[in-house]
Amino acid sequence: MSKELIIRGENTHIDIALLENSQLLEYTITQTDVESFDVGNIYLAKVRKIIPGLNAAFVNLGYEKDAFLHYHDLGPQFSSMSNFLEQILTKKNTSFDKQPRLPLIDKNGGIADVITAGQYILVQIAKEPISTKGPRLSAEISIAGRNMVLIPFAEKISISQKIESNEEKNRLRKIVRSFTPENYGVIIRTAAEGATALEIELEIKELLQKWHDAVELIRDSKKQAPYLLLTEMSKVSALLRDIFTPDFNNIITNDAALCKDIREYIRTIAPEQLGIVKHYTAGPPIFEQFGVEKQIKSSFSRVVPLKNGAYIIIEKTEALHVIDVNSGNRTKSDQNQESNAFEVNCMAAIEIARQIRLRDLGGIIIIDFIDMRTSENRTNLLKTIEEAMSQDRARHNILPLTKFGLMQITRQRVRPEQNINTSDVCPACNGTGKIIPSINLIAQIEDRLIETRKQVPNGKIVLHVHPIIAGYLSKGFFSTLLYWKLKYCRHLKIVQRSDFNFLDYQFTDTHNNLIEL
Repeated sequence: MSKELIIRGENTHIDIALLENSQLLEYTITQTDVESFDVGNIYLAKVRKIIPGLNAAFVNLGYEKDAFLHYHDLGPQFSSMSNFLEQILTKKNTSFDKQPRLPLIDKNGGIADVITAGQYILVQIAKEPISTKGPRLSAEISIAGRNMVLIPFAEKISISQKIESNEEKNRLRKIVRSFTPENYGVIIRTAAEGATALEIELEIKELLQKWHDAVELIRDSKKQAPYLLLTEMSKVSALLRDIFTPDFNNIITNDAALCKDIREYIRTIAPEQLGIVKHYTAGPPIFEQFGVEKQIKSSFSRVVPLKNGAYIIIEKTEALHVIDVNSGNRTKSDQNQESNAFEVNCMAAIEIARQIRLRDLGGIIIIDFIDMRTSENRTNLLKTIEEAMSQDRARHNILPLTKFGLMQITRQRVRPEQNINTSDVCPACNGTGKIIPSINLIAQIEDRLIETRKQVPNGKIVLHVHPIIAGYLSKGFFSTLLYWKLKYCRHLKIVQRSDFNFLDYQFTDTHNNLIEL
């Protein structure tokens, strides 16, 4: 299996494309010229308003749009963290490692009992702004690394369920516990499988240092909250942290600075694979060279074609996404209706799993498959889409088909979905839906012919136009072309150009040299 990461650096944004066997699986656009609410960023923020009816609060992060913090996102150790922050802000010289742990907050409590308007709190971006909603916050701080996640005040060591070996789980848990100080918890990620004790020790020290640096920034800062304490690494490095595996073949970018940063990051996590990072300097644009641009244009449209005439339609509503599976003009004489429906549904399920990941669709997704009668086919279709979505990093839940042939999927949403406009503006009307009247176009060409004749008084003139315009000029016994020949230029010739837009025209001499005024 070939895996490549193609990264296009522009002045205002960075485009990241993940390819597997040359097929586009993920596409991310990062704006570099606007304010960013990156998931994982940690802020010292100020509570602006308490909303008891929602059991939530609006929090000022220093931007125009307030963030949203629900009571259930405070975390059970909120009282301990809040008490620690209060001591830092009052300039008390307190150590986090020796900080006492206060009782857990009531999981069924009210937010007005825990925080007040105007209070300073530590928060972390859990979801980026989506539509008209501001960022979603969490007060349970976590600092992510490649192999593990450090959680202040947690003191619990959890391990990824994707690590199947109990022996490996026990080994990792024992190593992590030996290097983790008091007052900290750790989540061991799937990538930690097979990691050495030295690698785990160094990463824990690095994560601890990030947390201590953030605490010291609060202690030493003279700025008035809110302000950013700790930023998540760049989108490129964060993506590499989450998806990079030894089977990557290439990481290619057209940006020299990005290439340098990626090399530094790969040097720290997999120095033996430093050679796969390449700086693209060839002539064609990088996305066109590796076939990414073409896949973007074909993959983000409303109608996505499948093989043999089948297709799916993807629609978005305010509350959910709806995907309709259609067999189109697909017919197979050697198959009955049931087997044909099952084959189309399985083919659509694989493409739908790719589209969900590619567009980063979140929330509720309803899929209307072609009706199937046998329970065996329904079960096999469920297995097909579960297997196709097994590589999706976002948390998701897939329900079996209903009796109406509908499948429901819920998927974690932390960022706005990718919505790429794949349509081009009509070059004839510039997107207005209207063009100039034919009589005006003919008048323009005639005026241009008069001026052109002055430059080529004795030579032949060739008029290149769209075939429809050519037919219009040549039609009839006494055509416009004949009239122009008699009045302006006896050696005027018309050439039909199917590659021209409807309103395009140009004059050349007989050697095809363009005549410019």
